[in-house]
Amino acid sequence: MTITTINADNTLKKYYLSAVSDQLNSFTNPFLARIRQTTNDVVGREIKKLVRFGVNGGVAAGSEDGALPEAHGSLYTLLTTTLKNLFGTIEISDKAIRSSSTDQGAFINLLDEEMESLVRSASYNMSRMLFGDGSGKLGKVATASGTKCTVDDVTNFTDGMQVDLYNGSNKVETNILIKAVDRDAKSLVLSKSITAEAGYDFYAAGSRNSELTGLGSIFSTASLYNNSRTDNAWLKPYTKEVEELTEDEIQLAIDKVEEKSGGKINFIMCSWGVRRQLVKLLSQYHKAETLELEGGYKAISFNGIPVVVDRFCPKGTMFLLNTDDFVLHQLCDWEWLEDEGGKILKQVPGKAVYSATLVKYADLVCYRPCGQAKLTGIPEA
Repeated sequence: MTITTINADNTLKKYYLSAVSDQLNSFTNPFLARIRQTTNDVVGREIKKLVRFGVNGGVAAGSEDGALPEAHGSLYTLLTTTLKNLFGTIEISDKAIRSSSTDQGAFINLLDEEMESLVRSASYNMSRMLFGDGSGKLGKVATASGTKCTVDDVTNFTDGMQVDLYNGSNKVETNILIKAVDRDAKSLVLSKSITAEAGYDFYAAGSRNSELTGLGSIFSTASLYNNSRTDNAWLKPYTKEVEELTEDEIQLAIDKVEEKSGGKINFIMCSWGVRRQLVKLLSQYHKAETLELEGGYKAISFNGIPVVVDRFCPKGTMFLLNTDDFVLHQLCDWEWLEDEGGKILKQVPGKAVYSATLVKYADLVCYRPCGQAKLTGIPEA
């Protein structure tokens, strides 16, 4: 069979889409794997979710012949957020297609390589966004000289990323390629020289204020889902800075959350150094138990609650979450972007290259922020 762009389109639709979608939804991140995904409550370009908080006021105990309690409806509020546009693009040169046009195996290998790269990149950015505040901010410039600079934190940076440079709200430079990251020195090697002062910000390219509503937003002090935290105490999660990680501090956070929200903490995430500290702590009494989670992820156990490490979790931080309170609302699952003729692969104008784009329109909603907790300032081992 002669390979053409039409054959490639059919292959991407029939054989790769479901596999890639499953990979991104279930194997990107252990936190994301536990979050329910739904197309409910999507209205136009927004998500509008009516949630109940508190209890029904029409329940009481009384005398046998006394008046019945007056009916009182439950308290509700509307959580509103916009659908975020998530994209992933692959490119295949015309030369590569023609060179494998009579070799189906070579063509499949070509697609396999491109899809593996796409999944790896999309998984990286989805995981990063789960911990972000929706702004797309990656870090601040500390020093800059030519193509080299240092930043306050390299956690969100990796080789091959495209970034934009901002001074406040002013865009200074776009589409800067990060060629190398030195994590010990907190330094970056860039594809072009930049003129920047301390305090300038790097953002994911084209993503400023357009990313998922991640944990950074849920644990901030700003309004959430178009609702004021000042007027809604249930929108405020439990946060505490601790000087030392102890079992008592972890259990206190769990107890405070469950006392206030009525929910149950069922998932804990932390940084590498905090996990080492926790293992060291638990090993004083007994060997830390391990759990195997859905998707093949490994976790240690704190009183039966899985504890996982995540590369994007801020240093010295532990999140204690009820994953049942989180839902990823989406217009659709991952789909290929098609033109009016139904084509997926389209020629890039002016280039002998074809591109295909994977899309998803979604946002993360936490129905009960008061049911979540965060410990910060933990000394890392």
